[in-house]
Amino acid sequence: MSGPAGQGGAEPTPFQRLGGEAGLRALVDRFYDLMDLEPSYARLRALHPQALEGSRDKLFWFLCGWLGGPDHYQQRFGHPMLRARHLPYAIGRVERDLWLACMTQALHECQVAPALAQRLAESFHGTADWMRNRRTEGEAG
Repeated sequence: MSGPAGQGGAEPTPFQRLGGEAGLRALVDRFYDLMDLEPSYARLRALHPQALEGSRDKLFWFLCGWLGGPDHYQQRFGHPMLRARHLPYAIGRVERDLWLACMTQALHECQVAPALAQRLAESFHGTADWMRNRRTEGEAG
């Protein structure tokens, strides 16, 4: 599974455009802060452990490499195997949409440039949809 960083030449990677590790850490932290703060994300928050430090680090490490920065996640854990690692969690359309809404809000609140935010949202949607492992009642597909 490749991320949105697959570009050649001198064009900056999404990781660089987000401000490197500091910018990405701010985005990930805001994402998890929103999960704790916003009642609308309670169902998403319930899928996570009580302490979010490990989740914050793993998402940050993964996104670093996925967005064209250092491969912190692979150095620590090997290939991400995202879908396999998320199989213990029931992820349907509702959970996918909550994750995407929370990340979109974090992108907006971190003032990510609109064109980059749109590009990331599209990439996140593809990955989040691929992570679905159950159907919600009444869901066609």
